[in-house]
Amino acid sequence: MTRSARRTRRTSQLAGAGVAALLALSACSSSDSDAGSGSGTGSGSGGSDKVSGTVNVFAAASLTESFTELGKTFEKEHPGTKVVFNFGGSDSLAAGITSGAPADVFASASPKTMKVVTDADAAAGTPATFVRNRLEIATLPGNPDGVSSLKDLTGDDLKVVLCDKTVPCGAAAQKALTAADLKLTPVSYEEDVKSALNKVVLKEADAAVVYKTDVQAAGDKVEGVEFPESAKAVNDYPITLLKDAPNSAAGKAFMELVRSAEGQKVLTGAGFTAP
Repeated sequence: MTRSARRTRRTSQLAGAGVAALLALSACSSSDSDAGSGSGTGSGSGGSDKVSGTVNVFAAASLTESFTELGKTFEKEHPGTKVVFNFGGSDSLAAGITSGAPADVFASASPKTMKVVTDADAAAGTPATFVRNRLEIATLPGNPDGVSSLKDLTGDDLKVVLCDKTVPCGAAAQKALTAADLKLTPVSYEEDVKSALNKVVLKEADAAVVYKTDVQAAGDKVEGVEFPESAKAVNDYPITLLKDAPNSAAGKAFMELVRSAEGQKVLTGAGFTAP
């Protein structure tokens, strides 16, 4: 082989090696880019929007039935996830969050209790109202005492329970009583709406002022009585992702379900009204 031929062959080999190196570099860059887009943030398309792990949701007690149903739907739609709920009075839930309790989502029964969380800079973004709720009187089945108005609850012969004034259902009841220019001394104040309703279910009280949704959820265990003053005490329910959410991607996905047409159908079916 001549010197010229050897030079030509060596140049071709170097060129081929350079092309191979560029292809390898390109493939590596593409791989790095794909890895970044699939980092589990819950955004994007295809496999990048997959969520997994546990979602911790702190929610008002009145959301128990509807959120439990939505939790099952969420787990079915997102295999590999588990929704863990902490239901209770919104005020105690807000206090837990601001004290560092690990949670991804907070759904409150009033803007006032949500403000405790936002004032503590614990919310990620601006909370959004997703449903509304109004009060009803829950009586014993068949309404044996003939309760037909809020005024009827002021009689000395009735044992009436209310939610504590610090929780949304209690604050709403006080608004309704003020609107009716009535004063009511209950036999007890309960820590959340489910506890107040349960007093009637167990026949430990003759009536309780609770939410329409809770009367509906109780079925034939109680009877509901509507009263006009409830229109003066409608509660907005805000929901937010929390700033220190351990699983923010799944938290966002759960909130999307709650606010979707599917979620709203479950909530309005439970007696809530659309915002």
